[in-house]
Amino acid sequence: MIKDLIGKLTDAFLKDEKSNIGKLFLIVDEQLTALKSALITAENWRDIDAAKGKALDLLGDNVSQDRGRATDEIYRVLIRGKVARNVSDGTTNRIIEALAKTLNCKPSEIHIVSSKENNEDEPAAIIVKKAPIEALSKVGMSATQFSNIVQKTVAAGVRVAYVDLNGTFRFSSSANSIETSQYGFSTDGTDGGTLGGIFQPEDDYPLPI
Repeated sequence: MIKDLIGKLTDAFLKDEKSNIGKLFLIVDEQLTALKSALITAENWRDIDAAKGKALDLLGDNVSQDRGRATDEIYRVLIRGKVARNVSDGTTNRIIEALAKTLNCKPSEIHIVSSKENNEDEPAAIIVKKAPIEALSKVGMSATQFSNIVQKTVAAGVRVAYVDLNGTFRFSSSANSIETSQYGFSTDGTDGGTLGGIFQPEDDYPLPI
């Protein structure tokens, strides 16, 4: 930018960055660069996935979602969840869609069934048979916090019986023969069974949902 500024001078001035007017333009150039950087950052932080700190708080205020003690990563989940829940009608597919948008994952990573489908007697209850473990671990969300989000997403009067956070990986059923299964070891990193488990912070705090 400094060369452009100096280039706009008339021939009455020495067009050199080391000249007095060139040094003055260097100061102006630093200020303009800093201002441009701040404007770009402000524009980028209008995106929930890029916003941080106070900028993220403002996005939360737009949907009336409190932060509480949530980190930026979990607060993004809460904001997306608040928006998703507003359009959910309580059906299983809509619950899955809302949770997928909340955790920024694929709907195929979540599987929900009723307790009846799972051969249990509780009539108004659901079971999360498959949860997006990788997405939860990425933001540092505990199992309890995820369960609370699911409970807030289902229809009134419906209870979340439990959330299954087990992986799908299985060893061969026979020790003496080779067994091929979608739940075994991966062949290329894109298939195979998944391991269970989730990040569990020592300070497991309630979320403002």
